[in-house]
Amino acid sequence: MTGTAALPADDRPASGGLVERAVTALTRHIRDNRLGPGDPLPGESAFALELGVSRAVVREAFRSMAMLKLIDIGNGRRPRVCAIDRSVLGIVLDHAVQTDQTSIQQIYDVRRTIELRTAALAALRRDATEAERITALAAAMRADFVDAAKVMEHDIAFHEAVAAASRNPLFAVLVGAFEVITRQTWPIGWSSRANDAQRMASIEGHEAIARGIAAGDPRAAEAAMAEHFDASVMALLAAGVT
Repeated sequence: MTGTAALPADDRPASGGLVERAVTALTRHIRDNRLGPGDPLPGESAFALELGVSRAVVREAFRSMAMLKLIDIGNGRRPRVCAIDRSVLGIVLDHAVQTDQTSIQQIYDVRRTIELRTAALAALRRDATEAERITALAAAMRADFVDAAKVMEHDIAFHEAVAAASRNPLFAVLVGAFEVITRQTWPIGWSSRANDAQRMASIEGHEAIARGIAAGDPRAAEAAMAEHFDASVMALLAAGVT
């Protein structure tokens, strides 16, 4: 291993200082060795020997990192580096809302900023397959208009497809993390619209975004996304969601 310093031996797995230092050493090992998703890590015994601590300390460090989806410690194989996982950020966002540390409107304010940029980048960077998928998802929303649950699934997939087409993996993670909030707010916003014409207008907004992206027009895609988000926020405000 590279660049790891021995830690004082301690057999207590709950020893926060040792566990935290082991996590730091493991993180440094990943960085220094330029490991990527799927690459194997030293086993508990090897890492414990290198750091001069018990396997129990290393086991707790591994578990801590696995809970954050930074490594995979599946049974019967060496731990491996994980790809970034949007679910962890989703849990944080949900916790922030449920504990009144942020509001739904504040979440939407941040999301609006991000998604305007993803729409513009998608228009510039998408390939033909991505443009077709985005267009097809907007069309699916219209086709399944009478089934709100299906429309919601298409809507979520639409925004994730736009984020993926931006070719910035961090945008894809951030937009994906918003799913946990979307599943709580989407039915409220949909039902708060006064009639089917207003609900169809939301779908037409997605179609406008898709047209801008398919046409390679970042300004049109961004403007359509802004209009869509402004309408969504107004729908939530009408339902009393703040």
